[in-house]
Amino acid sequence: MKRPLVFPKSDDNDKELLKLVEFFNETLGFCPNSVKTMHHRPQIAYAFIELNKAVMENKGRVTSALKRLIGYISSNVAGCKYCQAHTIRAAERYGASQLQMENIWEYKTHESFNEAERAALDFALAASTIPNAVNDTVSENLRVHWNEGEIVEILGVISLFGFLNRWNDSMATEMEPGAIQSGEQFLSSRGWSVGKHGF
Repeated sequence: MKRPLVFPKSDDNDKELLKLVEFFNETLGFCPNSVKTMHHRPQIAYAFIELNKAVMENKGRVTSALKRLIGYISSNVAGCKYCQAHTIRAAERYGASQLQMENIWEYKTHESFNEAERAALDFALAASTIPNAVNDTVSENLRVHWNEGEIVEILGVISLFGFLNRWNDSMATEMEPGAIQSGEQFLSSRGWSVGKHGF
């Protein structure tokens, strides 16, 4: 695409948008252009923020870092390069190990992942595939390692990124410098690029 479908709103004189910028400065180090685009209809942006907070809140053993790695797997399956860069950046900021980030696609065998994490990432892969590939084997393995509340958290992350993947790939949201830096650092060796998100 030659330009984003809709340009993000400027945050210079918009007090409500500045609050969103402040929230994301803490989580990513910058406010995503996706949220600034949603803010053309503020209630969509605010509803998204509340869903994001609810999904990413830690209620049990599903760590902040694992949630971001789940988001990365989902975004990779969907092909959204924008969200791939954002999730790997957030994984780093929320304490994912260097080994896990560098070996995310070897999660089934790499020693830096435990069996519970493997089950969650298998589920993310199957749930993000079209058509959906969640079956009894994937489900039963997930239930071995995670309780019902934790499974709801995991699927909440996958579903949140289902929305974001559709939003950002259809919008061709322009990628921010910080996200580009993280993508190049952790993902470029596997063929990642800015793709349609660079202008």
